[in-house]
Amino acid sequence: MLRFGLFMLALLAVAAAVVAPTALHLANPYRLYDNVVPARDIAVEAPRVTSLPDFSQYQQTADKKQAFFGFLAPLVTAENARIEEQRKGLQALHTKWRFNPNSLTREQHSWLEYLAKQYRVDFSLANVKEAQETFALLKRRVDVVPETLVLVQAANESAWGTSRFALDALNLFGQWCFTEGCGLVPEARGAEASHEVRKFASVNESIASYMRNLNTHPAYFELRSLRSEQRRQGRDIRALDLTPGLLSYSERGEAYVEELNAMIRVNRPLILTALADPMNEEGPVAEPGFMGDSEEQATRSNSAPE
Repeated sequence: MLRFGLFMLALLAVAAAVVAPTALHLANPYRLYDNVVPARDIAVEAPRVTSLPDFSQYQQTADKKQAFFGFLAPLVTAENARIEEQRKGLQALHTKWRFNPNSLTREQHSWLEYLAKQYRVDFSLANVKEAQETFALLKRRVDVVPETLVLVQAANESAWGTSRFALDALNLFGQWCFTEGCGLVPEARGAEASHEVRKFASVNESIASYMRNLNTHPAYFELRSLRSEQRRQGRDIRALDLTPGLLSYSERGEAYVEELNAMIRVNRPLILTALADPMNEEGPVAEPGFMGDSEEQATRSNSAPE
């Protein structure tokens, strides 16, 4: 009997060693944050860049492209890393909620509410139906954007970092704003139009705002649906899989999407090189005190049912 009791105690100890880490991870999906689910955004270290290099100095097109991709790649990778951390936390808390809807702590509930606000989702865990809808919508929105797509759109929209809006507003993606003085007035703006090309304090903010735009604006519902389907099938999310969801990004529609697809195919080798060695000699110089795009500065769009 004593031997049997000792055997059972040993078995329980082994089971605890296996289960406990999983249980702790569900209770606290962020092992990097001192066992506390943050109520603020996740800070991923990245250089804060407040100016662009002079890409016009390059005489050879290939050199200009390599410099542009090499400069931007680490910033794009850092923003995707931040989103990926958010997604991991969301998935862990969703799993915990599914096991026991009443198991989320106040801090975890607060963090989910904050995340929903960031991604413009109406937040409710009041009942099973509303909670399932909330988690489903958040999972479609809190997700990465392929680095290749980001880099190619930046190149396209900013004329490889040489456009007026890129140089004077650090706006690499042609993003608009609608408050007087929020940016630069386009020279070709019609008399009835009121938009400006938004001005950013750093390249980091431009990238973060662009990704938030794709992840929240109703115009890019199709892109998020395509990405979600790739996730469902267990496939890698590739830039070419998502470009059909960018028909609304430009008035050119299909011609714009075709141009992006061509740029992706032509520039893939250069992009892979930049992503494999993002901190090359052309990379950005780090500055202390990087802070992400603030809620007040974020480009606004209404949450749409999905």
